[in-house]
Amino acid sequence: MASLSQWVQGARPRTLPAALAPVAAGTGAAVWQLSELPGGVDWTVVVPRALLALAVSSSLQVGVNYANDYSDGIRGTDDDRVGPFRLTGSGAARPATVKRAAILALALGGLFGVVLVALAQIWWTLVIGGAAIAAAWLYTGGKRPYGYLGLGELFVFVFFGLVAVNGTAYALTGSPSWVAVLASIAIGLLAVALMLTNNLRDIPTDELSGKRTLAVRLGDRGTRRLYAATVLLPFVLMVPVIIAHPLAALVLLAVPLAVGPLRRVRAGAAGRDLIPVLGATGRLELVYSLLLLTGLLL
Repeated sequence: MASLSQWVQGARPRTLPAALAPVAAGTGAAVWQLSELPGGVDWTVVVPRALLALAVSSSLQVGVNYANDYSDGIRGTDDDRVGPFRLTGSGAARPATVKRAAILALALGGLFGVVLVALAQIWWTLVIGGAAIAAAWLYTGGKRPYGYLGLGELFVFVFFGLVAVNGTAYALTGSPSWVAVLASIAIGLLAVALMLTNNLRDIPTDELSGKRTLAVRLGDRGTRRLYAATVLLPFVLMVPVIIAHPLAALVLLAVPLAVGPLRRVRAGAAGRDLIPVLGATGRLELVYSLLLLTGLLL
C-alpha cells in the first residue's frame, strides 16, 4: 500500500504551478479590467470566485497526473522510468486505486466548476468544463490517447492557457479582454515548456514503448529549440500590456529565472539532469504569473 508521501509524489507537485499560474494571470487581467470601470473592483466577488477557479484548476491538474500515472502504468510505459516516482508503474499502489483517485480529483474539479459557474451565471461554460475533464482523462487514457499522438502540448496550451486564464477572467468580469488573451497565450506557452521538459527527458523510453509525443516527433534538437521559444516568447507578449499599464513590467523580474533552465536545456541536459529543469520551469511559470498579477493589481 502506498504511503501518504508516495501519493503526494504521485500527484507531481512540481507541475502544480501550471494550475495556479493561469488563475493568478486571469485574476490580474480581471482586476485591471474592472478597475477601469465606474464601479471599480468588488473584492467580495473577485476573491471567492478566484479561489474557486484555483480549486478547479488544482483538482484537474492532480486528476490528470493520477490519470496519466494509471494509464501509462497499465500500458507499461512507466516500467523503465528516469523521472519522478510513479504509483502504478512502481507497484506501490494498485491500478484500480490510482484510477479511483484520478476520478475523484476530476470529479472535485467538476463540482468546484459548477459552483463557480452558478455564482457567475455563465452556464454555457459547462460545455468547456466538460471538455476540460474529458481532455484530462483522454491525455493517456482511452483507446487512442492523444498524448501518444504528439498532441499533449496542444491540449495543455488550450486548457491550461487559453481556457484557464480567459475562463478565470470571464468568471470575474463577465466580458473578455485583450489583456487576458495575451496573458493566456503567455501562460499557455509556459505550461507547454513544462510538458516539453518532461517529454524531452522521456524521449528514449517513450520511443521504445511506442508513445509518439511531440518531443519524440520533433527529436532531441527540435524539442530543445521549441523549449527555448516557449520560455522566451511569454516575455515578448507582455510588451503591449506594459505599454498600456507600465507597472506590469514587474513581470520582467522573472527573466533571470528563465536563464538557468534554458541554459541547461541548450547545453544538452538529459535524463535525470532534466528533473531540476522541470522544477525550475514550474517556478518560472509561477513567479511570472504572480508578478503579472502584482503589476496589474497595482
